[in-house]
Amino acid sequence: MKIAVAALDETHVSPHFGRSPLFLVYDVQEGKIQSREARPNGFTPHAQGACAGEPHGAEHAHHSHASIVDALKDCEAVLCCGMGWRAAADLKAAGIKVGLLKSDCTPEEAAALYAQGRISVSEDAFCRCHE
Repeated sequence: MKIAVAALDETHVSPHFGRSPLFLVYDVQEGKIQSREARPNGFTPHAQGACAGEPHGAEHAHHSHASIVDALKDCEAVLCCGMGWRAAADLKAAGIKVGLLKSDCTPEEAAALYAQGRISVSEDAFCRCHE
């Protein structure tokens, strides 16, 4: 299975899915990481500068998440520390599980723990600031 982790860099999970500079995609088999691929985030409107200068929670038009859903369509799950509810809904509609991490860990630890069924995730704390 492939698990994507929204990351700030090689060792830190991003606090917000859409603002992540990259996604680390782990191929996990039998609970063990086999490989890792870094995918730079040129997919989300935040990463493309569409919301540049706006504080988190500022009003702006709803944007499509189609490009990020397409970029992560080979993943079973996406893990991060925070995500807007629309992005979460679009990922879920595409059959991608979404997990919000409750504890501090590295991207690699998050992927391994998720694959082993040992990580605590929450699906009820999505940011609703862009309603």
